[in-house]
Amino acid sequence: MEVVTLLVVAACMAVYVLWFSRLASRLTGPRVWPVVGSLPGLIQHSERMHEWIADNLRVNGGTYQTCICAVPGLARRQGLVTVTCDPRNLEHVLKTRFDNYPKGPTYHAVFLDLLGDGIFNSDGDTWLFQRKTAALEFTTRTLRHAMSRWVCRSIHLRLLPMLQDASLKSGVVDLQELLLRLTFDNICGLAFGKDPETLAPGLPENAFAVAFDRATEATLNRFILPESMWRFKKWLRVGMEATLFRSVAHVDRYLSAVIKTRKLEIDDGQNHDDLLSRFIKKGTYSESFLQHVALNFILAGRDTSSVALSWFFWLVSSHPHVERRILLELASVLHESRGPDTSAWLASPFTFEEVDRLVYLKAALSETLRLYPSVPEDSKHVVADDVLPDGTFVPAGSSVTYSIYSAGRMKSVWGNDCLEFRPDRWLSSDGKRFEMQDSFRFVAFNAGPRICLGKDLAYLQMKSIAASVLLRHRLNVAPGHRVEQKMSLTLFMKHGLKMNVHDRDMDSIASEVRKTRQSAAAVPAEVVAAGA
Repeated sequence: MEVVTLLVVAACMAVYVLWFSRLASRLTGPRVWPVVGSLPGLIQHSERMHEWIADNLRVNGGTYQTCICAVPGLARRQGLVTVTCDPRNLEHVLKTRFDNYPKGPTYHAVFLDLLGDGIFNSDGDTWLFQRKTAALEFTTRTLRHAMSRWVCRSIHLRLLPMLQDASLKSGVVDLQELLLRLTFDNICGLAFGKDPETLAPGLPENAFAVAFDRATEATLNRFILPESMWRFKKWLRVGMEATLFRSVAHVDRYLSAVIKTRKLEIDDGQNHDDLLSRFIKKGTYSESFLQHVALNFILAGRDTSSVALSWFFWLVSSHPHVERRILLELASVLHESRGPDTSAWLASPFTFEEVDRLVYLKAALSETLRLYPSVPEDSKHVVADDVLPDGTFVPAGSSVTYSIYSAGRMKSVWGNDCLEFRPDRWLSSDGKRFEMQDSFRFVAFNAGPRICLGKDLAYLQMKSIAASVLLRHRLNVAPGHRVEQKMSLTLFMKHGLKMNVHDRDMDSIASEVRKTRQSAAAVPAEVVAAGA
């Protein structure tokens, strides 16, 4: 009997080895192992995962297929992952065959407790309805005014005084932490008209912000575990699932109170221009739906802008020529709108018109997002068998991961200088106009039907913050501080961004702008006419 058992086991192993050999021969990309597939490679390179994915994509021409579960019956469906950064494939997945590539059941299940069926966690008609409703609001000028009001207030009443205090004391600030708090306050104000005031002296702990952070962290933890495991832990309410349950309950109670109060205020004729109030005025939505509307926009608008700004300030601090170009642009715009007195430049926040004219600054922010996108990787579920434009077959039930991080770092797409921080690549030949790149080459704001609704608001916020800070302060990384990527769904800096803050003297820049303008004004009219 034992001999028979051994023979059966040996036969099964031989069949598996033959099957696995055929599977591995059809896959490209990193090495796959029996049963565990490419998971050992992911674990080995977990501290530099995005670079590792980019390296594999470069070797394989922009697309590769791997398996995270080398088990018969699963490997060619649920276990198969197609990874790509080819712009042709991105356009196919995100636009041409949009309906065939939803977020899918796995993504929906992971975020369901926190985001429900909100716009960022839904597909099909549920998503389309919310998208259309939200799109109408994001096109209104009043929403832009609301964002500008929240941003200007938090910059000038909170962020700048903190930086000035650090400058006077020759202290070090964690700029990433300050920016996270700043953008959290801003997006809460825009989403439901209530300021949690997390960016305040002493950086106080806010119960709602803490609960939201813990709920987000616990939700992301589900991506690490098999679905059956986190569902079992949820049933038992242990570990991170217990944290998630308590945190979501706290968030729900907080938003429920906000919604009830807001409805009463609207009934009394009070005017509010936040997103929550706009949805309340549009129709009779359930309280749960309104909560998820607010939470979805907070999740989307908070971390993305703050993380992008953190990488921007780090890049600018290490590229003096870029910083100088930004300062010259700021001085030129302010000289024209406020006159030559630099004290007038600091007296009040930037206006819409001034922010819109900051072309080079927008180019520098876009270049930052190309190299360090806030969301470095994203994934889609494959509904039906399909063939990507580069010839890759993707079976139903598998997934497609598109690497936004890698898309900005391919020589075939951006040229031999793709790893250089060069904002000029976003400008017209005369350097006067910003030229947005094709959205399937630059995917930081997504693309296709799900392209970011808040892209213009994000640029408004980032430009306002960056301009206000750089006009007043010179920043440099604190000695000994290491800037490294944190491996998460959002491209945080692992150790924060510790920076020294120094006062900025704009007199020399202002003098240079004045001389340039005087020289231009002194050109004889006939010379100008001859040049024309």
